[in-house]
Amino acid sequence: MGSSIERLDGVAKVTGTAPYAWEQPVERPAYLHPVQSTIALGRVTGIDTSAAEALDGVIAVLTRHNALRLEDTSDGELAILQDDAVGFRGQFIGGVIAETPETAREAAALVTVTYDQEAHDARLSADRDDLDAPDQVNAGFPTDTVQGDPDAALAGAAVVIDRTYTTPAEHNNPMEPHTTVAQWTDNGLVLYDSTQGVHQVRRALAPVFGLPIERIHVTSPHVGGGFGSKGLPHSHVILVAMAAQLSGGRPVKLALTRQQLFSVAGYRTPTIQRVRLGADREGRLTAIVHDVVEQTSKIKEFAEQTAVPTRMMYAAENRRTTHRLARLDVPVPSWMRAPGECPGMFGPEVAMDELAEACGVDPIEVRVRNEPHIDPESGRPFANRHLVACLREGARRFGWEQRDHRPRVRLDGDWLAGTGVASSTYPARSQPGSVARIRFADGLFNVSIGAADLGTGTWTVLTQVAADALGVGVGDVRLEIGDTALPKASIAGGSTGLASWGTAIAEAGETFLTKYGTEPEDGDELEAAAPKNPAADEYAMHSFGAQFAEVKVHRFTGEIRVSRMLGVFSAGRIVNPRTARSQFLGGMTMGLGMALHEHSVMDPRFGIIVNHDFAEYHIPANADVLDMDAIWLDEVDEHAGPLGARGIGEIGIVGAAAAIANAAYHATGVRVRDLPLTPDKFL
Repeated sequence: MGSSIERLDGVAKVTGTAPYAWEQPVERPAYLHPVQSTIALGRVTGIDTSAAEALDGVIAVLTRHNALRLEDTSDGELAILQDDAVGFRGQFIGGVIAETPETAREAAALVTVTYDQEAHDARLSADRDDLDAPDQVNAGFPTDTVQGDPDAALAGAAVVIDRTYTTPAEHNNPMEPHTTVAQWTDNGLVLYDSTQGVHQVRRALAPVFGLPIERIHVTSPHVGGGFGSKGLPHSHVILVAMAAQLSGGRPVKLALTRQQLFSVAGYRTPTIQRVRLGADREGRLTAIVHDVVEQTSKIKEFAEQTAVPTRMMYAAENRRTTHRLARLDVPVPSWMRAPGECPGMFGPEVAMDELAEACGVDPIEVRVRNEPHIDPESGRPFANRHLVACLREGARRFGWEQRDHRPRVRLDGDWLAGTGVASSTYPARSQPGSVARIRFADGLFNVSIGAADLGTGTWTVLTQVAADALGVGVGDVRLEIGDTALPKASIAGGSTGLASWGTAIAEAGETFLTKYGTEPEDGDELEAAAPKNPAADEYAMHSFGAQFAEVKVHRFTGEIRVSRMLGVFSAGRIVNPRTARSQFLGGMTMGLGMALHEHSVMDPRFGIIVNHDFAEYHIPANADVLDMDAIWLDEVDEHAGPLGARGIGEIGIVGAAAAIANAAYHATGVRVRDLPLTPDKFL
């Protein structure tokens, strides 16, 4: 561990020999194209499939009239084709199975649907009179928290910041679209699925289809990105499994189009955040209040934990956080890279910049002055909290000491230039229950675990962990992942993958050497589960970081460019610097997109995201990423389990948008509190 070795799966990927879900070898596949609702709320009163069925090459048309009856319909997102109800625009109401994908798509357009349309509600606002408090928010956190008397503290504070910040809906848009190949056999259901967790797919689908869990086999060795959207099965997996019931035993392939991803594969909910900070004249906080309004779908609740990071980020005796939901006739929101922390740190980190300005204190110094000694939420000591070290090192490398604190004073030709900073954080977690198997055969250690590689480097880093645990070279290890035939593994999500799977492999390696020694015989084999980390109950465990940005805004056009970005992170041991840097930079690039580009525009009249393709949903291109660097503190977290490592997949995006927004203010003197930072907002 610690070696910057090249990706072991790199050659297979760049030569096109790494099989993704669509490319799995199956015999005589048929192809499915969905039929989706064109209304946002109501009922299907008629569906005419005759023209589609008459098209040469069509095998069958799937509707609610011939769809498989599901055993468990408690999940409203998965319970498709069970009745005539329509809960959002784009909901699956049928599909065409054909000999080619082109025929299936043409035939799907020939299906005629009539509706009994009802008035829908797709408008999010903070002044609605029907906002609702969920029982809890994502990951099981309490909906609201309060400590002390924040209202009284705000009333008596020398300096008060009271601002509202908004983040728009955003869509994950992985390079590989959501893809599933399904086939029913005598043994049950076989799925080749693009997923962040094969065992999670199996566990979720077994009750839906009324099958014993061992009768569902899921394979997913390579995944072309997910960013959270492939963390749990969506309704397309149900649809293609239903279609495979009508295909005469043939496997059925479904790859969602880019446009379809905007309605059936999850997205980050838009947020409206009112942040109130009370402080003394030196910028020391006496009160923090973070009230969040966001949306969910009426058919299934998802409550983003947007205000949760505020509960532990800075010291203040008086604090309150709340979450309220608008239940709308819209698609179901879900996980997107760093749910909670990503949108939830934007409002507070811009507010901290505004506090620094109001108090005449440097933005880094105001954060240092509010550094808590213990976790303000739990009262536990921090396992490793090196935020100040990240801020100081980043300031040194970024040239922060040369910064003039006054806004709109630096001009580079026709470009106004400024710099900004924001903090990053993400919980350091591991998920229990992952199991690794080691078997020695033909001179190799075969290491098996049902983990997933989203392109993050799992194939490589788990091989490194196994080699270290067994005391052999990387070439002596053969890794198997991405299949439910392998020992169970937790999901690739929440930055928990390496900590969860690596711990299981390390435990298996240690046990293997104890049992068989350094010269095992062919066939020697054992399994071991990751033990629970006892430190998780004793310490507050988080990673931290500091994001720095330099922004230039054209003074006549408002065009905004991020000329420099630097991220400095504290994430424990870095197992592979090459793949780690890629993850940090990938997160920062997504944060740049969040700041400047990404905005899923809902037309509430029709309940549809209107910019549902890459022509109009903008993400960063190479020309947008100029000078970007990511570094980390050299450390091993003794409380983070045997690897000493914490997850890094998500912290890179957290705080990036706030740093850019703060830099844009420093450049222009215009404070923009609503993402994205488009040119019109600076004119």
